[in-house]
Amino acid sequence: MIALSKKGSCSSQLCLALCAFGLVLLGDVSQAVPMDDQDYYLQEISNRDHYYSFPYPGEEFFPFTEQPGEEGPIRAAETEEHPGFKPSRKELKPKKSNKKGKSILETPPDCPPLGLETLKITDFQLHASTAKRYGLGAHRGRLNIQAGVNENDFYDGAWCAGRNDPYQWIEVDARRLTKFTGVITQGRNSLWSSNWVTSYRVLVSNDSHAWTAVRNESGDVIFEGNSEKEIPVLNMLPVPLVARYIRINPRSWFEEGSICMRLEILGCPLPDPNNYYHRRNEMTTTDNLDFKHHNYKEMRQLMKTVNKMCPNITRIYNIGKSNQGLKLYAVEISDNPGEHEVGEPEFRYIAGAHGNEVLGRELILLLMQFMCQEYLAGNPRIVHLIEDTRIHLLPSVNPDGYDKAYKAGSELGGWSLGRWTQDGIDINNNFPDLNSLLWESEDQKKSKRKVPNHHIPIPDWYLSENATVAVETRAIIAWMEKIPFVLGGNLQGGELVVAYPYDMVRSMWKTQDYTPTPDDHVFRWLAYSYASTHRLMTDARRRACHTEDFQKEDGTVNGASWHTVAGSINDFSYLHTNCFELSIYVGCDKYPHESELPEEWENNRESLIVFMEQVHRGIKGIVKDVHGKGIPNAVISVEGVNHDIRTGADGDYWRLLNPGEYVVGVKAEGYTTATKTCEVGYDMGATQCDFTISKTNLARIKEIMKKFGKQPISLSVRRLRQRARQWRQQR
Repeated sequence: MIALSKKGSCSSQLCLALCAFGLVLLGDVSQAVPMDDQDYYLQEISNRDHYYSFPYPGEEFFPFTEQPGEEGPIRAAETEEHPGFKPSRKELKPKKSNKKGKSILETPPDCPPLGLETLKITDFQLHASTAKRYGLGAHRGRLNIQAGVNENDFYDGAWCAGRNDPYQWIEVDARRLTKFTGVITQGRNSLWSSNWVTSYRVLVSNDSHAWTAVRNESGDVIFEGNSEKEIPVLNMLPVPLVARYIRINPRSWFEEGSICMRLEILGCPLPDPNNYYHRRNEMTTTDNLDFKHHNYKEMRQLMKTVNKMCPNITRIYNIGKSNQGLKLYAVEISDNPGEHEVGEPEFRYIAGAHGNEVLGRELILLLMQFMCQEYLAGNPRIVHLIEDTRIHLLPSVNPDGYDKAYKAGSELGGWSLGRWTQDGIDINNNFPDLNSLLWESEDQKKSKRKVPNHHIPIPDWYLSENATVAVETRAIIAWMEKIPFVLGGNLQGGELVVAYPYDMVRSMWKTQDYTPTPDDHVFRWLAYSYASTHRLMTDARRRACHTEDFQKEDGTVNGASWHTVAGSINDFSYLHTNCFELSIYVGCDKYPHESELPEEWENNRESLIVFMEQVHRGIKGIVKDVHGKGIPNAVISVEGVNHDIRTGADGDYWRLLNPGEYVVGVKAEGYTTATKTCEVGYDMGATQCDFTISKTNLARIKEIMKKFGKQPISLSVRRLRQRARQWRQQR
């Protein structure tokens, strides 16, 4: 063994001690990090030198080192100005960058959001200098996040600093080198207060200790912030910068409020093939579909393309026009498009009732492409579904509202731009309130006006020209009455949950109360069929979008227990037609960036198909007379369920039911009643339950009398005539 010198021995011992201390420290870090993220942090610590040593292939790398004539890296509060600092208007405007010295890193503003709004950025990646309270912590500083009604300690509407001074900041850890290109900001979402930041600086760092401010030739750039609390404001960086961390430092704020922000960061993560954490969490799709946002013209062209690819199973039609005259186009997918086949159920998906909830629109456009491609490829599941079901896809109920949101862009429309129709109506809640009519009739049993438990007529006041009803709503109602839909889903956005009726509470003194329909068990199953096959809805580890945690009901909720709404499309569809309708909220972000569409498609694809397949659950059949002719408008009732349905024009019907044994009855005007026991199994496919009924004696007498030109005299009229004759004789 070679003997070491005393000096060398000390150095070796010191190295060994430091290494041992480092390993202990590394172990402590791994224990402090959540289990899912341990491998990431271990890699980051062990590979940090390598991770930061190389630029993105094909691009120049700008390490944050001191430049001649500039200050060194800025640390927290080291170079902050006086708390009374108020930037001038000239300072508020970002300076133009030198075009001659344009960096090859500088690209158009096409880098996507990092994902604060979509929750891709976790709460652990958000940090702040101070917070007013937990509910106003950094984790609430997400673009478009909504506060709870009470704005309590857990669910408030922004990050709000604990103090109002220019030393406050909110920071995002991208967890990898990222080319940052821009920042979008909003103020605090609140019914009771007004808080927003009017100007701010942007700083970046590679280690979260040494910070460099975004600069131009004149010095630090002071970006202009918000002038009110809801409209998002975008600021692009003069030159894209590569770093891991980005920090927003408010410099001024609404003088009657305080420092509060919601934000989104635009940036392109740089690839790192050596980092397993990012490879493991990347979502890809193998479907060759058109993943982009389609304006009205492009949507129409896409429908034509699908129809051209699959002319034998598709048909394009429109159900009416919008306020601005845009046609409401739908695509039918069936083995006999344009024709209702006896015994074949009808299904519908609609989207875009709120024009700014764009994800549902794009999912329906992707679905029609997918079904066409899979049918041509011979996918047995899709072929079977198309051959046994008549499917209707209406992607844009409110094209006027969508146009407003589309012009603003995916991140700049705020929470409500484009939500309403051109004349300011919320289509989703613009239907007749039939719940009140039904419940009043049930509560007043001696009332002369009896309301049936199904197919409740629309009130006369709603049908008048002066009623506040959108033309789009009237078009949907006419469509619903024309086609015997059995099941439907309306795709919405801003949450991740499936809501089922009733949507309106029965008690007028409550705003939230579980209000079940007579078919509550069926609706709960239908809701769960979508939520359970969605990639995220039933994931107990996922963060709530805004204020509500729907995990206790596995990603489903009774609409009235969430928030009461009168005149919803779900309640109207259930009480006025045979169709069971549910609201499917497909994502936290109403208008996700185009780059998110492939992942959102993967999240929802299986659910969209599974939900369509549920139209074949329950019983079906044909009600005929003794001559084999279908009887329209016959009433189908199920013992123990206080909600009936009716047969279609050909006498066929479909009744959604969960597995079990049911006593089913049928009655029709002029016909005898009949009942039979029908059993619903667990296998997919509705149980056939046909009825043949004969005419009553009175109906046959009437038919004979009418055939020979004589009308039977009603007993009541005969008695009136007899009484009149007796009265004349007595005089």
